[in-house]
Amino acid sequence: MDIAIPLFEDFTALDAVGPYEVLSRVPGARVVFLAAEPGPVRTDNGMLQLVAEAALEDLPAPEVLVVPGGISADRFAADERYTGWIRRAHETSAWTTSVCSGAILLAAAGVLDGLDATTHWLDRDGLAARGATPVPDRVVERGKIITAAGVSSGIDMGLVLAARLAGEDVAKAIQLGIEYDPQPPFDAGSVEKAGPRIEGLVRAAVAARDERSAARQAAG
Repeated sequence: MDIAIPLFEDFTALDAVGPYEVLSRVPGARVVFLAAEPGPVRTDNGMLQLVAEAALEDLPAPEVLVVPGGISADRFAADERYTGWIRRAHETSAWTTSVCSGAILLAAAGVLDGLDATTHWLDRDGLAARGATPVPDRVVERGKIITAAGVSSGIDMGLVLAARLAGEDVAKAIQLGIEYDPQPPFDAGSVEKAGPRIEGLVRAAVAARDERSAARQAAG
């Protein structure tokens, strides 16, 4: 069973690695990182790279696709090479999934038209503008489509998907194996809980990050 994770420049590391850590443990699964071209792909903070083993076209019909997000999601949502691959892969996939702003790419490919879906809270308006109905849930399952909210929720989504692929006992064993037993030190993990002051800090950090990314793009 091929599970494809398409990478693009400035993707968010945990969006891809969280589901990978879960799904790579599903019996019979082969997780493959793809990109426009094989080779290293830089994450959104510029400090890490993952290696894409193959080009998108090398794996046109995976059984499962997991689309991560990143600060460049809007840019790659306008890239037909990515959205076209997603559209075609979805036609034959058993499961089509996304994490965080990866839902923006699914929506741009027409996969989420008229469907409830989740994404990072900062991207809900962008998701709605592309034809989906944003909901604040951590994981949303609609038919063979599963979307996850921001970053860390990709682990939750991976466990939901593992249960669909191999049964709940296998998913629970994977959860135990990675010791995924969240006990966060603060109850500030959603915009609904964190309050306006903490939300403002996040928005300021994201704006600064976007400026750095734009400067890197301008510098080539």
